[in-house]
Amino acid sequence: MPMACKRIWWKNLPRYWLSIAVCNSMPYIMCGKCVSRYGKVMIMAEAVKMPIQNESLVLSYMDRAGRITISRLADGFGMSKTQLAETAGLARETLYRAERSSAPKTQGRLREMLEIISRVSEWAGGKEQAMAWYRAQPLPAFGGRTAESLVKEGKAAAVRDYLDHMALGGFA
Repeated sequence: MPMACKRIWWKNLPRYWLSIAVCNSMPYIMCGKCVSRYGKVMIMAEAVKMPIQNESLVLSYMDRAGRITISRLADGFGMSKTQLAETAGLARETLYRAERSSAPKTQGRLREMLEIISRVSEWAGGKEQAMAWYRAQPLPAFGGRTAESLVKEGKAAAVRDYLDHMALGGFA
């Protein structure tokens, strides 16, 4: 991997390994099949490159095991763990206990929240503005409810579909 590239996540799987790296601020996936085919780790220009859209914000808060790091996420948005739990629709204790914070439901809810924030951060002007939009902007298509309230109800897919519709030039 070139010096400008930084591997931010990797996972050993039964037949190959998977690595997500950032090279020149563009995330790429490199898999072990490519490496085993050529017998060495190649430079990013020769690796299988698949740009990951809207995932760099999610990946920036993940640890090596692929779990979202709660303290890093809370610090990144200038929130306490209690505020983060409220924003994600989780119980306060969930983010303070290690076994509950790594539970699939908790990780899924945080990942959904980050995916939506990541999708709007580009046109909102940054992740802080995207978080403000997520928490406060009423969405006309959902009767004036916010993205936060919809994700708390388990309707993150509907919000993602709405954002896709808007990105394609649809009306609210």
